[in-house]
Amino acid sequence: MEFKHEPVLLNECIEALNINPNGVYVDGTLGGAGHSFEIAKRLSANGRLIGIDKDNEALKAASEKLKDYNNITYYHGNHDDIKEILNELNIDKVDGILLDLGVSSYQLDERARGFSYMGDSPLDMRMDATTGITAKDIVNTYSEEKLADIIWKYGEEKFSRQIASYICEYRKKSPIETTKQLTEIIEKVIPKSKQNDGHPAKRTFQAIRIEVNNEIEPLYNTIINSINSLKEGGRLAVITFHSLEDRMVKDAMVEMQGKCTCPSDLPYCVCGCKSFGKMINKKPIVASIEEQARNPRSKSAKLRVFERKS
Repeated sequence: MEFKHEPVLLNECIEALNINPNGVYVDGTLGGAGHSFEIAKRLSANGRLIGIDKDNEALKAASEKLKDYNNITYYHGNHDDIKEILNELNIDKVDGILLDLGVSSYQLDERARGFSYMGDSPLDMRMDATTGITAKDIVNTYSEEKLADIIWKYGEEKFSRQIASYICEYRKKSPIETTKQLTEIIEKVIPKSKQNDGHPAKRTFQAIRIEVNNEIEPLYNTIINSINSLKEGGRLAVITFHSLEDRMVKDAMVEMQGKCTCPSDLPYCVCGCKSFGKMINKKPIVASIEEQARNPRSKSAKLRVFERKS
């Protein structure tokens, strides 16, 4: 299958990065290179783009899309390790970093990857198919309590307890190995009258995917390390699709922005507050009505931008 992915908030991201043609930029979630293609177009021969992705299929597709540009470095890795990756590439500071935390259209649509509740495929859901636990491991080995917790925490699924209970009952008879099996379990648990807010399996599949790929826990430190990797005036742009992600990104940016706690009548700061820059927008940028109509996956997208200052 061709790696297709319509980049969310494309124009907003390019504007937010404030691209210097001779600068060094990082796309920490390269995917189908939708955002990177527009970044590369704006770079001179002296500029450089680092494309990072956990998914080898994404790297392969991106290198094909960007084949006309010879100032791009492709790196199979995790954006959570951005500090180590830049050190390995002998790069001290960069002019901009983009993180699009959403799963790609290809990953959702490629049935063999097990991301989608449509069809029937092995339960996998790993963005990096070379390592780590699978969705099958989670649904067949996690305790009922732990399953319920992640389905609620990462999926905000009201029927998390009932779904977890039925999963555990089902697997006593035989392992849950396919997306179809899991989808049918969820459909039986959620009453028909409550199945009017998208597909009933959507939230549970999202929760399991987040757990498989450990998408939330390292995010706070990833934002901190990304900001610390920016040059003076460099910008970090982050797109989130989940309330937990957005909260984590916002909290990290607020921390790096710093807040003086001194009384207003003091002539200078004595509280020791250290600021590493500022958030460009008080509220996150969201997709236009037109984009939401064209690309439904943009409806939950939020873009936050941070500018580094020494």
